[in-house]
Amino acid sequence: MNRLEELTDEELVAEYVNGSNKAFDILLARNQSKFFSYILFVVRDQDAANDIFQETFAKVIVKLQEGKYVPTGKFGAWLLRVTHNIIMDWYRNQRLDRIVEAPKDNDLSNIRGVDYLDSCIESQFVNAQILADVKKMMDKLPPTQREVVFMRFFQDLSFKDIAEATGVSINTALGRMRYAIMNLRRMAREHSIHLQLA
Repeated sequence: MNRLEELTDEELVAEYVNGSNKAFDILLARNQSKFFSYILFVVRDQDAANDIFQETFAKVIVKLQEGKYVPTGKFGAWLLRVTHNIIMDWYRNQRLDRIVEAPKDNDLSNIRGVDYLDSCIESQFVNAQILADVKKMMDKLPPTQREVVFMRFFQDLSFKDIAEATGVSINTALGRMRYAIMNLRRMAREHSIHLQLA
């Protein structure tokens, strides 16, 4: 088992395809939190996120067993693409063509940030308030803009990776980010929110 845990995701995929269920367990454990938080962030519904997460990994198992994963790139990027497609199918099935109202319990608390700030109590308080304001404003963004912001700033993906994962051109991904930033700035202005960390 120690040998398996030292393998890359791509090597674990090869082990799983060759019959090692333990390799898939490790692969799932490595990626579970990251992809579930991504799904929850985009769909904003715990039950839907659970369903989409289960569907994603069921589809991944089928695709791996059918040999539809070609290890030419990173497994994480391929998995993100599969996840994105399932989320888009879910949106189509829900016929959501409007901005979704965020549930009261979706405060984006699963996104870390406060622990990287200054140790000064006053600065921590100010910074925590700013991050809370930003998270509330992000809840108001359309899903496609919210998704690109999450991928760029919270998953640290390049625009090329974002474009591949969401099935759009790099220019479209950049455009979505541009509109997201414009919307965030507009909301900050309208509500007199000062967005500079202390």
